[in-house]
Amino acid sequence: MPRSTTSGPSQRMLRVGEQVRHALSETLQRGEILDPVVENSVVSVSEVRMSPDLKIATAFVSLLGAGDADAVIEALNKHAKFVRGRVSGALRQMKYMPEFRFRLDTSFDNFAKINELLKSPEVARDLGPDGQNKDDKDQE
Repeated sequence: MPRSTTSGPSQRMLRVGEQVRHALSETLQRGEILDPVVENSVVSVSEVRMSPDLKIATAFVSLLGAGDADAVIEALNKHAKFVRGRVSGALRQMKYMPEFRFRLDTSFDNFAKINELLKSPEVARDLGPDGQNKDDKDQE
């Protein structure tokens, strides 16, 4: 059977990434990381991307509310081995426990920028009064 030529993640990588995200979220929710920076922040895990060999898990986290995001990411990366040990019980079906890397999730900022662009007067002018593209009306 020929391999797919797409460069996206496999179904297995997506499934394992979602399992890791759930286990990581539970660990953070229970407050098991005894670091004042992490304890005083509400951290949300939006996505976990697994490496093709499933040995590295890159967790994209965002802070809910005010806080120093860089300090929280630094603290999480400092405690990555502890997190790995705490998550291992929930992921015992895996042959190798992944190494954790934490990154700041900026996708919500990108969504906000796109939303502002769509609401700009220039785009509204091109769409017309009822939100339909002017070119679409010409084709009807």
